[in-house]
Amino acid sequence: MTERSLFPWNNPQTGLASYVALPLRLIVGYGFVEHGIAKWSKGPDVFAGILHGIGVPAPHLLAWLTIGTEILGGIAILLGAFVSLVSIPTIILLTVAIVTVHLPYGFSSIKLVSVTAGRAQFGPPGYECDLLYFACIVALVLGGPSPWSIDAYRLRKGRVVLG
Repeated sequence: MTERSLFPWNNPQTGLASYVALPLRLIVGYGFVEHGIAKWSKGPDVFAGILHGIGVPAPHLLAWLTIGTEILGGIAILLGAFVSLVSIPTIILLTVAIVTVHLPYGFSSIKLVSVTAGRAQFGPPGYECDLLYFACIVALVLGGPSPWSIDAYRLRKGRVVLG
């Protein structure tokens, strides 16, 4: 058996390799939207209070910028629209989250503390998930537009705009 017969999706002749970005776009985009909506649904003032508590300057402004970046950036990534452009604020957001929140808790995102009444109790998350999001976004940018994306549609139609 050859490698091509074992992994037909990896064969450039089948054309399936170009779809590798699709699951990355879906999980990263959904993750960003979900986090943004969670902050928005609890109220931007609650998130601003958290930012104020950890010493972030202009917490109300940054709360709204964070929520907007997560929701709008997440939607853009889900749709494959202007991915290289929205990668900049999303990566900045992840970097700030690592430095201001997750770094003191180490790498691992899952810290099992105990099991109470059959339910797992976890400690504060480290920066592992932030790095995974970061790596996926970089892979999406380096891979370029993929099928079923607005960026690919724009390229096919000759509408190349920064992004």
